[in-house]
Amino acid sequence: MCGIAGFIDFSKKSDEGILRRMTDAMLHRGPDDGGYEVYDDPSATVGLGQRRLSIQDLSASGHQPMHFKQYSIIFNGEVYNFKSIRADLEKMGYTFSSGSDTEVLLKGYDAWKDAVLDRCIGMFAFVIYDRTRREVTLFRDRAGVKPLFYYWKDGRLIFGSELKALTEHPEFVKDIDQRSLALYLQYSYVPTPYTIYKNTHKLKPGHLLRLRLGNGLLEHVAYWSVLDAYKRPLTDLPEKELIDRTEALMKDAYGLRMVADVPVGVFLSGGYDSASVAAILQAGTASRLKTFTIGYKEQQWDESAETRRIARHLGTDHHEWIVGAEDARDVMEHLPEIYDEPFADNSTVPTTLVSRLASKHVKVALGGDGGDEIFSGYHKFGQALKYTGIMPRPVQKALSFGMGLIEPDYIPYFNRKYNFSSRYEKMRQIWQSGNPQQALKYISQYLTEKETDHYMSQSWQRYKTDFDLNGELKDVNDPLNRLLAIDYRTFLVDNNLVKVDRATMSVSIEGREPMLDHRLVEHLATIPSSLKVKNGVNKYILKQIVHRYIPQHLMDRPKKPFIAPLQVWFRDELRERMQYYLAPERLARTGLFDAANVQGLLRRYLDGGKVSHQKLWNILVFQLWYDRWIEKL
Repeated sequence: MCGIAGFIDFSKKSDEGILRRMTDAMLHRGPDDGGYEVYDDPSATVGLGQRRLSIQDLSASGHQPMHFKQYSIIFNGEVYNFKSIRADLEKMGYTFSSGSDTEVLLKGYDAWKDAVLDRCIGMFAFVIYDRTRREVTLFRDRAGVKPLFYYWKDGRLIFGSELKALTEHPEFVKDIDQRSLALYLQYSYVPTPYTIYKNTHKLKPGHLLRLRLGNGLLEHVAYWSVLDAYKRPLTDLPEKELIDRTEALMKDAYGLRMVADVPVGVFLSGGYDSASVAAILQAGTASRLKTFTIGYKEQQWDESAETRRIARHLGTDHHEWIVGAEDARDVMEHLPEIYDEPFADNSTVPTTLVSRLASKHVKVALGGDGGDEIFSGYHKFGQALKYTGIMPRPVQKALSFGMGLIEPDYIPYFNRKYNFSSRYEKMRQIWQSGNPQQALKYISQYLTEKETDHYMSQSWQRYKTDFDLNGELKDVNDPLNRLLAIDYRTFLVDNNLVKVDRATMSVSIEGREPMLDHRLVEHLATIPSSLKVKNGVNKYILKQIVHRYIPQHLMDRPKKPFIAPLQVWFRDELRERMQYYLAPERLARTGLFDAANVQGLLRRYLDGGKVSHQKLWNILVFQLWYDRWIEKL
């Protein structure tokens, strides 16, 4: 696991000093080694930098940039099956001087070019410079576990694992994209391919970006798409055989993620996803697996006791940390540095804390992210299908029209219910569209577009995101699977994977996501909704597998979300901080918010109104980010 950075500069003004600053801005991603090289092409200056976190082959032979023939590579991530790929290459006559997966990937590229990706099982973002063909290619893994940002303007491509690397380049212009800000306020993250800055993008998962130095042309190529997996015919395998095959794939995928030359552990939250990882891996080894969890001093949020019982049953070497508002206060000071783009998922605090706990014992930690997307765990999927199918389409349209004539704040009794105006507007939009995919979009928003208009100071144009896929989904094999595909391409990649990558890398440990093995994803994509949700039970297949390792009574309980109790802390220990950053004079500094409307929201919340704390959290996090990355630089 590493951090990579670089540039292709047709003006030839970028130098090694700039490259070093860009790369070393991510020292936390790779404290073990650093490499910086600048090459002179006839048309451009090419810079490749890498910070190394040694996981495979801890020797100096894994140093990067790494070279072979006309190729140079910088690599972030892991190719878990690199030993089998290496064996194939050795049969072809290739020899190796290291035990690293980077060398295997580089020589695999020499042998098969882009098709080497078809052989790779892993998570990665890497860049290859081909001096003979005079092209630089950026690659990102299928799920988007590893990040890769790029800035393209005025004949200059700047790229890196984190935005902080790009901002170190003197020609990077930190212009805030208001359209991206609007998306952030709605979802609490900026969806791919957009970023908070203009002219700056996230490379899409399953894509490569090639820049030809001879003519300066950029080429985007999709080498894998989850939509293709969901367009395959549904399986007709009997239920038991299907469950057995799924378990076999999980065992292989999880086992591959244990390959490392350093200690490995598991984040254990007590839910089915992480429990499946811990259970399957512990069953396959005689040594005690290290597991880590966070609990809360506020009992209504704490499930550390339940997690402890699961760990005890499995026999893991379990570690836990019970945290409170004082720990959250410390993390909040660092959130803008860790998440250098506005990012307001309310589990950033516990994810950062559990990463800190794990870093005292291991250098690699496996998690359960992806389980809800591929096994169908979120209730929002069922809600989207239910709300759009609950009544005939003409009735939905008539209801939506009528709701548009009534202001929800004037509806007696209901206007005192929690977050009522937002929920009212969402239902109006859902029935207006009559489309489950659009329903999922509205359900996923913390602020509706109408509310976003209300709190922003200027009007903004809408960006299309993967929530707006429509024709692209027409051949998907199952109504539920359409929603899973959308969530895979939105909430999973831009929320959950961002959260874990930045939190783990902030303390220099590698987070791995065994449930996102593309073979498992492709297999589950062919399973019909009747088996993913059976007799009202979400994640039916996963639960049947977990119950083979953990008694059902230990697992079947109301699941508490892995989030921080912000609504408790905001009204107590963190109240002053929120009032400070959302004060009119501080809001006015950005010129992006309607200070009076934001203040009105804050007053209603602090007065005990039924206001969603997430709306204020989104704005507060942006203010913290702005203070760090715009005002202080």
